[in-house]
Amino acid sequence: METAPKVTLRQEELSFRELGSVNTNVAHNEDEQKNSQIFGGCFKRKSLGGWSSAFILLANQALATLAFFGAGVNLVLFLTRVLGQDNASAANSVSLWTGTVYLCSLIGAFLSDSYWGRYLTCAIFQVIFVVGLVLLSLSSSLILLKPEGCGDGKQICVPTSSVGTAMFYLAIYMVALGYGGHQPTIATFGSDQFDESNAKQKISKSLFFCYFYFSLNVGSLFSNTVLVYYEDNGKWTLGFWVSTGSAVIALLSFLLGSGGYRYIEPCGNPLPRVAQVFIAASRKWNVNRADGEGLYEVEGSESAIKGSRKILHSDEFQCLDKAAIITEDDRHGLGNPWRVCTITQVEETKCIIKMLPIWLCTIIYSVVFTQMASLFVEQGDVMNSHIGKFHLPAASMSAFDICSVLVCTGIYRRILVPLTGRLGGNPKGLTELQRMGIGLIIGMLAMIAAGITEIERLKWVVPNKHSSSLSIFWQIPQYVLVGASEVFMYVGQLEFFNGQAPDGFKSFGSSLCMASISLGNYVSSMLVNMVMGITKKGSRPGWIPNNLNNGHMDRFYFLIAALTAFDFVIYLLCAKWYKCINLDESSTTALPKKSRHSNHGWRIVTT
Repeated sequence: METAPKVTLRQEELSFRELGSVNTNVAHNEDEQKNSQIFGGCFKRKSLGGWSSAFILLANQALATLAFFGAGVNLVLFLTRVLGQDNASAANSVSLWTGTVYLCSLIGAFLSDSYWGRYLTCAIFQVIFVVGLVLLSLSSSLILLKPEGCGDGKQICVPTSSVGTAMFYLAIYMVALGYGGHQPTIATFGSDQFDESNAKQKISKSLFFCYFYFSLNVGSLFSNTVLVYYEDNGKWTLGFWVSTGSAVIALLSFLLGSGGYRYIEPCGNPLPRVAQVFIAASRKWNVNRADGEGLYEVEGSESAIKGSRKILHSDEFQCLDKAAIITEDDRHGLGNPWRVCTITQVEETKCIIKMLPIWLCTIIYSVVFTQMASLFVEQGDVMNSHIGKFHLPAASMSAFDICSVLVCTGIYRRILVPLTGRLGGNPKGLTELQRMGIGLIIGMLAMIAAGITEIERLKWVVPNKHSSSLSIFWQIPQYVLVGASEVFMYVGQLEFFNGQAPDGFKSFGSSLCMASISLGNYVSSMLVNMVMGITKKGSRPGWIPNNLNNGHMDRFYFLIAALTAFDFVIYLLCAKWYKCINLDESSTTALPKKSRHSNHGWRIVTT
C-alpha cells in the first residue's frame, strides 16, 4: 500500500510538549538505536517468555475455566430447582449473567492496556474470582440448600430468604467480574511471550491462540462431565468447592511463574488519543489537503505513542486525516495534541472503526453459542436421559461440544491448514475472516439441527408428563456442530482482533471476542422476551412455556438460524470491504528497561 507523504519536524520547528500522547522527542543517539534493535525481540535471554511461560498461562486458563464452568454450566437448573424460577426467567437470568461475564472483559482490557499492565490485571481479577467462588460456596451450603440434598429435581428446597438470594447474586456476579476481566488479559499476556519480529515466534504466537482455546475446552471438560453429574444429583456445594479449589491452584500457578514472564508495560489511556483525533479533525473540517501535502509524523523509527509501533497511512476514512494536517497555527503557535496528531495516532483510530462492523456481525453467532447454557439444557432436561439405571445430566451433553472442539482443532491444524495452504498459498491456511465466515455457516446448521431435534421430541411426548421419551442423544448433532463452529469462529476472532488491533489496544482487541459473546447473551434474552410477548397471547402458552411440551421451541431455533443466515450476508460485505492494518515493520517494537528514551517504545521489565 502506498503511504502518504509525511512531514517530519524537528523540535525547533514545531515545539510540542508532552501533552496527551503526542511527543516529538526523537532519539538520535546511534548507540541507543542499536540497543533498540538488539532488544527489539527481547529474547536474547531465553529464560524470558517463550513456550515455557506460555504453557504456565495455558494451564492457568484451563484451571480457571474449570472453576468458571463448574459454577456456571448448571446454573440454569440451580435457578429453577433451588431458587424456584420458571424456564423462561431462568434462561434470561443465565443469558444476562453470561453477558455480564464477557462484558467485564472490556473493563479488564481497559485497565490492562491503560494502567495496570497484563500481569497485574490478571492477578487482581483472579483474586476477585476466587473470593466470588468462596462466597458462592458458603452461601449455598449455609443458606440456600435447605434441606440438605435438595435441588436434585426430586426434593424441593425451602424458599430462599432475601439475604440468601442477595448473597448468591453478589457471589455469581463477583465470579462474572473476576473471570471476565481475567480471560482476555491472559490471552494477550500469553501472546506477549512471543516476539512478532521473529518469524518463528510469530508462527508460535498464532499457534498460541489455537492452544489457548484448546486449553479452555480441556478445562471445561471436567466441569461438564464430572462436576455437572454431582450437581445434578443435588451435591451443589461439592461442585462449588471443587471449582473454588481449582481457581486457587490457578492463581498460585500464575504467581509462581512470575519470574519467567515477558512483561510489556501499559501504553496509557487510549481514550484521550482517540478523542484527540476526532477533535483535531473537526477543528480543521474546512481545511483542504493540497496535492502532495504531507501529513504529520514524528522523526525516526519510534512512534509518538508510548509502546506502539508506527502504522502506515491508509486511504479509508480520509476525513480523519485532517487531524494530521499542519496549519500555520500549528506551525507557529503552542503545540497542542488536540489540534494536530501523528499519522500513527490517526491510523490507530481508523483501525478501531474498521474492526467494529466485523465485530457487530459476530454478535448473532454468539446468540447461537449461548443456547448451550440455557435452552439446550432445558430441552435435554425433558428428554429421556437414562442409560439403564444411570441418569445423564442434561448439562453434561455439552461434553460433546467440548470433544468436538478438541477434535476439530486437531483436524484443522493437522489437515486443513496444510491442505488450504498448498491450494491458496497462505501458510496459515484460511484467513481469519474466512474462518469466521465458515463459523457462521456451521452455527446456522447447529440451530437447524436443534430445531429438528425439538420437532422429534414433541412427537414422543409422554402423556400427562412434562417429558418426552425421545433419547437425549438426539442432541449430539447440535452440540457437535456448535463445537465445530467455535473452532472457526472464536479462534479466528482471537487471532483477528488481537492481530488487527494497534499495539495500544491489544487487550481491547482480545476482549472484543468476549464482548460479542456478552452482547449475544443480551440479544438472546431480548429475543426470548420478544418471542414470548408476541406468541403468548390469550390461551396460547407461547413458544417457550414452563411446560415445553405445550410450546414450539423449534420455531425459536429456526428463527435464530434465519437471523444467522441474514447476518452471514452482511458479514460477507463487511469482510470484502475490510483492509488490514499496515504496520511499519522498521519501527521499534521494544526497548530495554535502561534506555533513556524508553517512553517511546515498549519497556520490558524483568523480575
